[in-house]
Amino acid sequence: MVRHPDEADLASNLTKRSQKSVIVAGPTAIGKTACAIEIARRFGGEIISADSMQVYKGMDIGTAKPSAGELAQVPHHLIGVIDPKTPDYSAAVWRAFAGVAIDDVRARGLVPVIAGGTGLYIHSLIYDLDFSGTGGDAELRAHYETLAENFGNSYIYDILLSKAPEAAKIIHPNNRKRIIRALERIGQGGEKTGLKSFDGAWKPGAFYNALLIFLNRDRSELYGHINVRVDKLLESGLVDEVLGLKASGVTERHIAMLGIGYKEVLAYVNGEFDAAEMAERIRRNTRRYAKRQITWFKRYERLPGFRAFNFSGYPSKGAALDEIMRIVDDYMHTGIGLE
Repeated sequence: MVRHPDEADLASNLTKRSQKSVIVAGPTAIGKTACAIEIARRFGGEIISADSMQVYKGMDIGTAKPSAGELAQVPHHLIGVIDPKTPDYSAAVWRAFAGVAIDDVRARGLVPVIAGGTGLYIHSLIYDLDFSGTGGDAELRAHYETLAENFGNSYIYDILLSKAPEAAKIIHPNNRKRIIRALERIGQGGEKTGLKSFDGAWKPGAFYNALLIFLNRDRSELYGHINVRVDKLLESGLVDEVLGLKASGVTERHIAMLGIGYKEVLAYVNGEFDAAEMAERIRRNTRRYAKRQITWFKRYERLPGFRAFNFSGYPSKGAALDEIMRIVDDYMHTGIGLE
């Protein structure tokens, strides 16, 4: 078992610890929140959310935001801070906000614990992505990367189909890179520029040597957890939450309402299908999203600080967390195993 540090221990290691960074990533419904809270609580940290949906105000149930009790255990940043009607929230904006939060946490001698499942957000910390391309093209590409990650290649392909059907005809619906390049050129008046970081020329960023904890489960077990979570979200009042958002002026035109759970409920309240079909679509789309998340995060397997934990391989979740805390403890004190 990892001992809990006392006040003297934390105080004597503030400078050393504040230079450390921990990332907790993985698919939806895997237990990132509980793991991040335990790390922050034990090692003197605060949590910066890397979730593209939990950032919105009033979208609590469908995004599975941390509960009031969880939020009270350690400070959280970037939870419920953006109006869901905001039209231009992007990975570039998130990185700017996250940078401010991270600097603040470190300035107080604490450990930033970045936790979430939005791969592009975490990518923007691990690698030095240039969001300042000429005419804003890089931010536009990042925007479409986020949409593709959250909703799949078919979603951005449909956007291309509506904007430039002739171009869409010569691009395969699953060729994400070409779809995004085409959308970028359309948005920039035909200019062929872009975010080179996504073409493979990745330059290590400030968090390249962070301890990256990747949580996962065997596929069938993960999908079972997802199905249970969806049922709980519906039982907790997701439909009423969407009705309230709709009454406040949030519609299908807003990106926030395109999140999984929200778009299906909105279609249900608009009479497009019944409650049973709504629930099944949420389960299915969430499972597909989890699969995309796993694929995304596995790209970091060769990073020096990447550590994968499959909960299915432990006798209990507590046993897995004990092992994770041991690895974090080693990292905080020595950095062993990260080079």
